[in-house]
Formats: sequence, C-alpha cells, structure tokens
Amino acid sequence: MWNKPWRYAEGCAIGAGLLVTSLILQLTAGPVDTAFFRYPVNLSFGGVYLILLLILHLLSRRSAALRWFAGLEASITSLCFWLVLVILMGLTPQVAPSEHPSVGWIARLGFDRMTTSWPFVLLFLYVLTVLGLVTLRKLARFRWKDIPFALNHAGLFITLWAAILGNGDLQRLRMSVSEGTAEWRATDETGGMVELPLAVELKAFTIDQYPPKLMIIDNTTGKAQPEGQPVNLLVEEPPLSGSLLDWTVEVTDFLPMAACIADKDTVNFVGFQSEGATSALYVKALNRKDGSRREGWVSSGNYMFPYVTLPLNDSEVLVMPEREPKRFASDVTVYTKEKQKKEALIEVNKPLSVGGWKIYQLSYDETMGRWSKISIFELVCDPWLSVVYAGICMMLAGAVCLFVFAPKKKEN
Repeated sequence: MWNKPWRYAEGCAIGAGLLVTSLILQLTAGPVDTAFFRYPVNLSFGGVYLILLLILHLLSRRSAALRWFAGLEASITSLCFWLVLVILMGLTPQVAPSEHPSVGWIARLGFDRMTTSWPFVLLFLYVLTVLGLVTLRKLARFRWKDIPFALNHAGLFITLWAAILGNGDLQRLRMSVSEGTAEWRATDETGGMVELPLAVELKAFTIDQYPPKLMIIDNTTGKAQPEGQPVNLLVEEPPLSGSLLDWTVEVTDFLPMAACIADKDTVNFVGFQSEGATSALYVKALNRKDGSRREGWVSSGNYMFPYVTLPLNDSEVLVMPEREPKRFASDVTVYTKEKQKKEALIEVNKPLSVGGWKIYQLSYDETMGRWSKISIFELVCDPWLSVVYAGICMMLAGAVCLFVFAPKKKEN
C-alpha cells in the first residue's frame, strides 16, 4: 500500500481515515453548527474552497498523488463511503432540529441528524473535491466531444456546492394569520420568533370538502370495521343505498348546512345557513341476517354541535367521520418593505412568490374546520436556489448532448 500508482486500497484507507476522524469530531465537538455557515461566511468559505481546488488542480500536474484524486479509483471509493452514509440515513429515523435529541449511540454518532453530522459533511466534501478535480482535469484537456461530460460533471458540482453552502441561508418559517389582520412575524423550527421583510393580510379563508362518508366502528374499541381494512360508504347525493358489513344502509336526506336540535329522547337536524353549521345524514339501516332495523340522524359535529351516531347493536355503531378537505385556499394581500402590494389566492401546491420568498398554504385551525378564521402558511427563502437550478439545467443540457455527440455507427 502507498506505492505509486495508488489503487483502490489507498482509496479505502483515505475514506476510512476520514470516517474515523469525523466520528472523533462528532463525539468531541458535537454536530456541525449550520447557523455559523450563513452569509457572508458561507460565501467566503465557498470562494476559498474554489481557489484551493484550482490550486490543487495546478499542483496535480507535478504530483502523482494529487493526480490520483482526479482518477477512477478515488471517484469510486469516495462515492462508496458517502453512499453508505446516505443509505444509513434512509434506514435511520431522522430527528428534526426542533425536536429533542434522542439518546443512544446512534444519536451520539449523529446518525439521527445525518446532514449535520461530521461524517456526512467531511465525506461529502471529499466527494465534492474529487468531483471538482475530475471536472477540472477534463476541462484542461477539453475537446468538443467532451461537452456532455463537462456539462454533467460541472452541473453536478455546482448543484452540490450550492446546496451545501445554501443550507445555512435556507429559511423555513411558519406563520399563522387571522382573518382581517396582517402579520409580519413567523416562527422557525425551534419556535423562535422571526420578523420578516413582508406582511401577509388574510382577507378570506375558504374550504371545499369531499362528500361525507359512513362507516361502522366497534362500540368498545372505537376502531373502524373490519379492523385493518375498514370499508366506508361515500354519500355523493341522496337518495343512496349501499352495503356496510352485514347492513344495508340507505341515506334518505343530506343536510350540508345543518343545526342540531336535541332533547332528552330525540335528536333532530334542520337546515342552518349560518356560520357554525355542520353536516348531517338521515339513514336507515337493515341487518340482512336478523332483519333488525335502525334509523336516525348521524353527524360529524363540530365546535358548535355534538357528534351524533346511530347505534346498530351492542357492538356496532354507524358513524359519519369528519369530512375531509378537498381544497382550501387563502385570499391574501402581501406587503413588502419596498412598498409593493400583491393580491393573490394561495392554495395547496400553488404558492405565491414575492420578495424572494415562497408562501405556501400549509394548514388552518382544524378545531374550527371549514369555519376556520386562521390560515397557517409556510414561508421559504432559499437565495441559493437559482444556483442549484443552474446546475440542474447544465446536467439536463449534458443529457441532451449525450445524444447529439453520440458516436455514429459506420455503415458497411
């Protein structure tokens, strides 16, 4: 070992040495502090790293050891060590920064927060360095047929380089806004309050719901039946008839906006076109085995009206679960420090981009249901995202060039 030229054994030794060193750092110094690598520290570090990478490339012309890092053996061994950690990350439950750290050797070694552990960071830098040297070596001997290789490798390098440097600048915040008010403060993953350069005013919040469902639950355990593979009956428009277990269920009336009127012996629902209304179904159930019949109202209830069920027998109860949201959206006005005013409708998977931020519809006050007066947004700011996209575009261009510059078969 260590006789020139270096081979895979030396690559494994270097990877193992970095892994042992990083584990010692993890046990003694703790995880990598990503908050330290924020602008301008990350930009300075990235610039110095690129300069050192270029110096290593220039020195490799006179050093066989440095040339080895731009070769096949270094590429394969570095990737293998790093991929082991990536696979381990997929097999190990990851803990969010806002959660309390777990205990045990997995936590001490940083494997439950892999992306901020020293083993992951050092081996990632090793892979990135090898990738950069391979790319510079090919560019130094550039030929037109090398365009696909150069675009793919340079694009991958830029993507990974920007991703690790931008990790410290990435902001992912949560904001709760009440209807009729404007909010400019949000909370981070640790619960800390952050003041933003923009304000969000919620003008209206709306929810569209899926049709109600009926299902049978066990009266003792409260679990939907049959346990493990529960069945339900979707009520799109009455009158409607269907089968649930041993029961034939007929829905004769559906009140999407209803109020509950109850006394000691009876429960009734009437139309109620006002805030706080719930949904109710009038059902008739026939047991196909013993011929027993049951009928009455069922309702999912809400913060204003009670949850109403229909007992079928001593062990089975017919219930209407809470209606699931089909679509929820927020009508907002966003104000920025630059005195910009932007009105938009924010829906799930349809974010609003303004002032370098993306505002996503995240949730709402689930206790109020469709009458929620609070909308919860997720605000994401990633100033390095454009650089990452540039690298991805280069890789896509490289993939296209693979077909353009593909060697043509000679015809006999």
